[in-house]
Amino acid sequence: MSKYGKEIMIGTVPVLLAFLLFIGVNIIPVLFMTVILGTFLFMTRARSGMSIGSDRKSRSRTPSYLTFDEIGGQDRAKRELQEALDFLIRYDDIQRLGIRPLKGILLTGPPGTGKTLMAKAAAHYTNSVFMAASGSEFVEMYVGVGASRVRDLFKEARAQAVKENKNSAIVFIDEIDVIGGKRDGGQHREYDQTLNQLLTEMDGIHTAETPRVLIMAATNRKEMLDPALLRPGRFDRHIEVDLPDKKGRMHILNIHAKNKPLAPDASLESIAQETFHFSGAQLESVMNEAAIYAMRDDSALIQQRHLSLAVDKVMLGEKTDRESTKEERERVALHELGHAIAAELVRPGSVSQVSLSPRGKALGFVRHNPQQDQYLYTKQQIEHQIMIALGGAVAEEMFYGGRSTGSRNDFEQALGMVRTMMDSGLTKLGIIDRDMVTKQELMKENAAILEELTEETRSMLERHRVVFDQSLDILIKEEVLSGEQFRQLLDQSAAVAHN
Repeated sequence: MSKYGKEIMIGTVPVLLAFLLFIGVNIIPVLFMTVILGTFLFMTRARSGMSIGSDRKSRSRTPSYLTFDEIGGQDRAKRELQEALDFLIRYDDIQRLGIRPLKGILLTGPPGTGKTLMAKAAAHYTNSVFMAASGSEFVEMYVGVGASRVRDLFKEARAQAVKENKNSAIVFIDEIDVIGGKRDGGQHREYDQTLNQLLTEMDGIHTAETPRVLIMAATNRKEMLDPALLRPGRFDRHIEVDLPDKKGRMHILNIHAKNKPLAPDASLESIAQETFHFSGAQLESVMNEAAIYAMRDDSALIQQRHLSLAVDKVMLGEKTDRESTKEERERVALHELGHAIAAELVRPGSVSQVSLSPRGKALGFVRHNPQQDQYLYTKQQIEHQIMIALGGAVAEEMFYGGRSTGSRNDFEQALGMVRTMMDSGLTKLGIIDRDMVTKQELMKENAAILEELTEETRSMLERHRVVFDQSLDILIKEEVLSGEQFRQLLDQSAAVAHN
């Protein structure tokens, strides 16, 4: 109904009802029927409107020009995806060899690794129509709306491919775990209907038909998906889009540095080395924040210090203006020195900076020198990591006789590493299945490991107690203690202890 039609109705209906009431007509049945008819029309329009809205959103998401070369850090995943996409391009070859084309490709991996970008690049690579939707768009309070949207999405993909005279279409569903979760027979019947319709549509994709339809989906919670989705003949390929290694991080940083003026001394290689376990989205944020720091300093070029500050910000958050008491600053300083001394003793040369500058929720932090990318850890290496995490709390106990709430995050890290040791068979429990071991046994072993490493850390820090005394005043006054200064103080204390 047009805007003017609505205005005419709003003006006419009350007058008509008033006239009927004036001439003595009982208008209650008329009102009742009007409400029922209005409700019916509203729900009908709502359903059709939602479906049209979904199509409009899908059409509006046609990607801009994007190629695989513009996506950094995922060489293996890109190769695997391109091979799968070749089934759309080299149709005559695969028909000659009797290969069944793939129906679905599932991209899995942590957030921010480029899954959505790869789907958009896939559309350009295959010269396909690209239809995109989010899993949440299929979930509504009205029964049947989700299933209807799934049907409309595939129908629109085929129609759009015919309209644009293209041989293929790619349907991309982001966050598919919203509608593709395991069916448990519970109360979420609407979710089950939507999933059932998706499965039916995937079964109905006839790979010999033109235009050919390929469904792509992305999730970072693959373990939650229904097995019916993951079987061959539906999502045939599962491609892991993982966190980039050092070479990949360097590639990503170079991509995002193309439009930024870097100073000659700015080393992206050192930043790539420092940002172990950073996702592509985080690396893009590092470059963006570095440019913001340069703008704050009225600098025409992005310096190395801007890049280092950006890494700290993305990792820990922005500097805060918290005013703390003298006692609290001393406690934080001793806590961070405990971490630094433990780190330097178990991994010599690892400390880059000790800082009292509050960032995010952290009142202070220890910055470590870049380490080599490492994916396998021995029992001793994990124990050293736990000792570094416990160093802050142990230092507080040494000087104050007790701990503070500042150790909460440290303890979470330590517990996580103990859990890793247990799951890897690196404890006295041996190789275990958590379901076959009682909670009391796990807690007992956990407590024994942490108690032993706490005592070892305390003994190690007590032997270097003089370092705390020498470093505390400098750290409180300057707020920053460089790694070189710190190592000099540590060497001096070792020399004194030796004499």
